[in-house]
Amino acid sequence: MRMLINVPETVVADALRGMAAAHPELTVDVENRLVVRRDAPVAGKVGIVSGGGSGHEPLHAGFVGPGMLSAACPGEVFTSPVPDQMVRAAAAVDSGEGVLFVVKNYTGDVLNFDMAAELAEEEGIRIEKVLVNDDVAVTDSLFTAGRRGTGATLFVEKIAGAAAEAGVPLERVAEIARQVNGASRSFGVALSACSTPAKGSPTFELPPGELELGIGIHGEPGRERRAMMTSREIADYAVDVVLEDLRPSGPVLALVNGMGATPLLELYGFNAEVQRVLSERGVPVARTLVGNYVTSLDMAGCSVTLCQVDEELLRWWDAPVETAALRRGR
Repeated sequence: MRMLINVPETVVADALRGMAAAHPELTVDVENRLVVRRDAPVAGKVGIVSGGGSGHEPLHAGFVGPGMLSAACPGEVFTSPVPDQMVRAAAAVDSGEGVLFVVKNYTGDVLNFDMAAELAEEEGIRIEKVLVNDDVAVTDSLFTAGRRGTGATLFVEKIAGAAAEAGVPLERVAEIARQVNGASRSFGVALSACSTPAKGSPTFELPPGELELGIGIHGEPGRERRAMMTSREIADYAVDVVLEDLRPSGPVLALVNGMGATPLLELYGFNAEVQRVLSERGVPVARTLVGNYVTSLDMAGCSVTLCQVDEELLRWWDAPVETAALRRGR
């Protein structure tokens, strides 16, 4: 495989050095693997910390900034960050109002964030945690017990981040984050496998002319393989699976997310089909976001995430945000 890297061992460090050069509004600690908003800690504000394996960019470091995350902890590629990273992040962003950990449901992430929460609390930092487990494709997988955490992570980080920016107290920010997770469902489709820098070749075999329905963001198996389908057919399948589980009774946020190698030309075309299905099913769409937000290195494919929203959640979603990967209203 041809990759724009030096050596696999320095991929994450090199990316963090480049991020630091491009975004002076962030404090990037390459050695300790931390990305923190430069003005942290912000007086009177709850800190929000997330993190996970690298390879899903812009998740999570790309979402650090006003209106979203206070800090992010990038691990090695597809590998959980370690507890020391989360403890340092919590200490860096705690203003005395406490810190919310946003954790995707992968075994390593859950264990390490749990340990970090205990260590941070021993240092006098109040911690709340929210577990993101929105993927309806499978229950239990190579990386998880229960449902995987995928696209809803963006909704949780944005909405909880807006509430924290407005001065909402820790317990309520955590409650809002859990509400968003509970109201969100996702489903992903792979058209090709991803290739990790260390392996240098596809992580799984997907024969030409086939796709995988329900893929995970690390290349974990999905529900089934089928012959290649049209954008219309994929949208019918994916949206119906999400709606069957979510059963929304009101308007939704829609995220049409690329897995890393799918161009916007295709994603916008797919979004047209997603919107068609939702209209045919009588589901009103309050807001839509299209792009590469929760990726899997160079995987071709997409995911659909829907979140039922009320007036309060929609207000937090619309609030200003200024991060490397998501900016509006400031």
